[in-house]
Amino acid sequence: MSGKFMDFEGKICLITGAGSENGIGFATAKILADLGAKVALIATTDRIYRRAEELTAAGAAEAKGYIADLMDREQVNATVKKIAEDFGDIHVLVNNAGMTQVGEEEDFSDFMSVTYESWDTSIDRNLNLTFNVTKAVLPYMVNNGYGRIVNVSSVTGPVVSNPGEAAYSAAKAGVIGMSRAIAIEVGKYDITINNVLPGWIGTASQTEAEAQGGLNTPMKRSAEPAEVANAIVFLASKEASYITGESLVVDGGNTIQEYKGAPEYYY
Repeated sequence: MSGKFMDFEGKICLITGAGSENGIGFATAKILADLGAKVALIATTDRIYRRAEELTAAGAAEAKGYIADLMDREQVNATVKKIAEDFGDIHVLVNNAGMTQVGEEEDFSDFMSVTYESWDTSIDRNLNLTFNVTKAVLPYMVNNGYGRIVNVSSVTGPVVSNPGEAAYSAAKAGVIGMSRAIAIEVGKYDITINNVLPGWIGTASQTEAEAQGGLNTPMKRSAEPAEVANAIVFLASKEASYITGESLVVDGGNTIQEYKGAPEYYY
């Protein structure tokens, strides 16, 4: 016995959106590697190779980086096939990619002003992308009679929302609905699919306004990426064997508080 509560030795874990050294994806990959997993990382730029090298240097059993635009289904299918060939299988999928892409800015146009192109791009990046990768990976899990899928959704959409985020909200809520249907279909193969819904997270891309939002949570701070990653890793473990189709909010209690004004007037 390893003595660990969670042990990923022998498991091949695919994490998308793991290019940022300060992001949720790479934080998840580090924990999984520390627990014995072999990890495949996907991002849109060559910085993903540096992330894989860092994991290898830290003692990962095996770590490789892959560049792909996951909104392109041909690239998704080719990349997933390559990962399965390189590692021999895929047991865990963490769908973290989405929200933004390096070199592109988010569009916060209000609903009446948003262009069709912008809407479609946001749906592609935040819903269809997750569909693309999940569809490509699931056959390997079904063949094994085992799999864990964890989607990084958001509180934005399924629980709350903001002006200028209709498309993003629709996409992230859509991920939840899609996951529930998949969970029903694949549960008989010992495959679970769950969602983690982060709130304000202190990543390198966090804006000043978002940081202020974190200060107004009951915890009085934004989350560290590793705090979200810990929730993802649990749902990706064999120990989370009877949890499927669920959504775990990781937001420091922000969405449970009714009062949203200045603390001095209430709290």
